[in-house]
Amino acid sequence: MGLSRPQKPPSGVPTRWVSLFCIVSFFLGVLVVNRFWDPVEVEEEASSAQKHRRNEVHPMVICDKDVSVRTGNILSRVSQTRDVINTLDKTISSLERQLAAARAAKADTEEGSPMVTKSGTKDLNESRRVFFFMGIITALRNRKRRNSIRETWMPQGEELKRLEKEKGIIIRFVIGHSSTPGGALDRAINAEEEQHKDFLHLNHIEGYHELSTKTQVYFSAVVAKWDADFYLKVDDDVHVNLGVVSSTLARHRHEPHVYIGCMKSGPVVAQKGIKYREPEYWKFGEGNKYFRHATGQIYAISKDLATYILVNRHILHRYANEDVSLGSWFIGLDVEHIDDRSLCCGTTPADCEWKAKSGNHCGASFDWSCSGICKSSVRMKEVHQRCGEGDQAIWDTSF
Repeated sequence: MGLSRPQKPPSGVPTRWVSLFCIVSFFLGVLVVNRFWDPVEVEEEASSAQKHRRNEVHPMVICDKDVSVRTGNILSRVSQTRDVINTLDKTISSLERQLAAARAAKADTEEGSPMVTKSGTKDLNESRRVFFFMGIITALRNRKRRNSIRETWMPQGEELKRLEKEKGIIIRFVIGHSSTPGGALDRAINAEEEQHKDFLHLNHIEGYHELSTKTQVYFSAVVAKWDADFYLKVDDDVHVNLGVVSSTLARHRHEPHVYIGCMKSGPVVAQKGIKYREPEYWKFGEGNKYFRHATGQIYAISKDLATYILVNRHILHRYANEDVSLGSWFIGLDVEHIDDRSLCCGTTPADCEWKAKSGNHCGASFDWSCSGICKSSVRMKEVHQRCGEGDQAIWDTSF
């Protein structure tokens, strides 16, 4: 028979008290929430949080004035940087050319300079940059031609010095020496130099068939001595209006690789005994025609091209005709050919005279039939009177 266990009296919180406590807690919670919770504010915060999340996923592009200005400033800086790089590139190229020219000039000094320095003929502008150097190619026996130029379009004495000082323009007759240095012809040139002081003496033997060599020696000599924007070659039977030529060159002053003249192209002369014969005619191919080049009476080249001739003078090929030779030296180079027809006017009344009367003066005038002014030592003054721009023109020209 078993014994029954004694039962414990119930303990804990009565059920009705728990229920009452839950009801009171609910009403207290409602009271607190209504006091501290603003539904509008919560919605705004939620909306702001959603916008923030959207911006993180899809960034917004703000197109306001400040951003536009900042963008413009950045582009401006990029453009300025590019300009600086281009300027530095040009400066480096210029320094390289100057270094090459200096080396070539030094080599000339060691080997024998292409230019002969005469005592007492130091040029005013030798040490500073000038506008252009004009070399008038002449021969030992051509004193009458030189005098016809001195009496017309070329300033003399103090006016020649003034032209150099005020306008940066240097003009010289370019002469070599005879095959027997110190002979009668050379002594006559020295006496003429003492009187006029307007020669550039080259270490070169004069001769008609040596014009290509003389042209090469001339450009090599002047670019080594004078720092000019342009270097010109002119024949001694051509009339020149300096004011027009100066204005023409000024328009191309900031172009580094220019070759200015009356561009032409014609048949290559192969027959023996004919003037301007080209012994190497076969090099010009089946068409037997010259490439485009400036006619030899007058042309101008920029400093970079003259420097190129100086640096490469030992390997530049020389054809029979000097204008063809010069044109050939620039083939394959990035050279701008400027065809200026004002540099090849005729001397007839219908050409340079008519243009002069209309106020449109020519830069240079000559007769094609004579490759210069026919009988220039006699006719230069007449051509100057009919076709000249006036002695004051060069001084009134601004460039």
